[in-house]
Amino acid sequence: MTAEGPTRHFDQELDALRSLLLEMSGLAEDQVAGAHEAMLGGDTGRADEVIELDLRVDALELQIDKVAHELLALQQPMAGDLRLVTMTMRISNDLERVGDHAVNVAREVRRSGALLSFARTPEVAEMARIGRRMLSDVLDSFVRSDAVKAREVIKADAQVDRLYNSVFRILLTHMLEDPRRIGPAMSLLLISRNLERIGDLATNIAEDVVFMVEGVDIRHPPKRER
Repeated sequence: MTAEGPTRHFDQELDALRSLLLEMSGLAEDQVAGAHEAMLGGDTGRADEVIELDLRVDALELQIDKVAHELLALQQPMAGDLRLVTMTMRISNDLERVGDHAVNVAREVRRSGALLSFARTPEVAEMARIGRRMLSDVLDSFVRSDAVKAREVIKADAQVDRLYNSVFRILLTHMLEDPRRIGPAMSLLLISRNLERIGDLATNIAEDVVFMVEGVDIRHPPKRER
């Protein structure tokens, strides 16, 4: 086999790995979108769809790990290719966790959808909207190898965190004012916590994209001296 032959074969395997991650990305996006729509409409049917997708997402994570480990063991990629393979494994793990949090939201909708009310807590719906956009943007940044867009996703996470803190205070006030609100408030609090985690995971993926593109690890920036 000529030198060009192994190179072409390796490129094909990398393309296959990318394709698997893109398929998994699409399913994770569908889960987050479905959880958002189920949440806003109390749609238990949509919630069921989110839960059913989780098996496919889990299976893709295992398949990606298998292909990536084979590439690392047999091809011993270097530099940018090595970063692509290792970041693909990390991103697939985060996408699987995104799916798990979307499932948690869907299950809560199924359990108490009729009791959920966003009239007093529009911040929860806003968290869902921002988290959904963050995930879409970060996956686009991966496809385009766009570190600039990935860094914008990281900045957006601060807004999700602020909304979560606001939701916590609002719901705590509702529960203290009227014990009858404790059940629905706890459901909304659980949902908002899962939405906040989806934002965190989108941020993790964005950091991986920056490392993949630039070779710079930005996960733990130096703390400013006081």
